Formats: sequence, structure tokens, C-alpha cells
Amino acid sequence: MDDKEKREKELFQRKNDFNGYRICPRCGSRLEKQILDHRPRLKCVNRECDFVYYHNPAPAAGALVIQEGKILLVKRAVAPREDWWCIPAGFMEWAEHPRETAVRELQEETGVDIRIKELFEVYSGDDDFRTNAVLILYLASIESGHPQAADDAKEVGFFEFDSLPDRIAFISHRQALDDYRRRYLRSGDDG
Repeated sequence: MDDKEKREKELFQRKNDFNGYRICPRCGSRLEKQILDHRPRLKCVNRECDFVYYHNPAPAAGALVIQEGKILLVKRAVAPREDWWCIPAGFMEWAEHPRETAVRELQEETGVDIRIKELFEVYSGDDDFRTNAVLILYLASIESGHPQAADDAKEVGFFEFDSLPDRIAFISHRQALDDYRRRYLRSGDDG
């Protein structure tokens, strides 16, 4: 196991251990692992505070952009899975609707403005050492611009579904690609 793999393993362990949280963000007292609602949770030991840390997934959104039967993918420029390909997507900002997130992420990563057509699917992902995610994906089309790598993408490209890159970064993205193939390509509709 090389240093990079060792570090990633450590980060996964930390994520699964409540991200390393030990101190209450409200009062500064110690957090203690307890079983609450039939699940392990961190609870503040200060009875006056009574804070409970719910280890919830983070919402993310993105879009499947299909042109002439090819899907737009980006090559990641940052960890996790640097140099792997993925659907343009990212974590939601505070008070942002998932549709806004998808539009923003496509603009940031590829420089294109998109039009959301419809909700495609929602996925759960746990193979990112930063957090578990709820990934909301839309079907979209390009309104303006030409795809160019930007932000945390180092390359962009359109790929035939039978010629996808070998290294797709996240399980939920691989599931989405398989779902699209099963729903649309077998029926002869290219989105």
C-alpha cells in the first residue's frame, strides 16, 4: 500500500468515526458516543446543552448532458480520485436548490450554461472519504458555451456509452451511466 492509499484509508476511517468530532460545537464540552434512535450518535455530555451530532450525508447535484448520443464527462483535477472521470456534479451550497447546484457545477467545471429538462435519478454514495453523499442528477442540454475544463476539472469530453473511460470516479456515477444506458439507449432514445 503506497502513501496515497494509506492516507485515503485513514480518511475513510475518520469519516466513519464521525469525522473525528470530539467537542460540542455549542458549548465546548466533550461529545460521547451513545445509542440514540437505535443508531450510534455523538451526544454532548453537558446536560444543559444536550446537543446531538447527526452524521448525515451531504446533498450534491449534477447533470447528465447528452449530445448526439454522447455524454459529457469531466476528468477530476483534485482528490478524491484525481485523474478519474465523472459526471459534472458537486456539493450543494447553503440555501441552494439542487437544480441551481447542477447549473452552477456545470458552469464551474465545463464553462457551459445548461437547461434542466427533468430529474433523472437520486443516488446514495459512500465511496468518497470526505462524506457520504445524496447525489441528485438531472437530464440537461447545453444552452450556450463550449465545454472547457475549469475549476476542479482538468479535462472535459463527450463519450459514447460503449466507449466510456475505464476509471469512473464514483459508484453512484457508474450506476447513473448504467441506468441511462438501460432506460434510454435500449429503447432507441438518445436523450
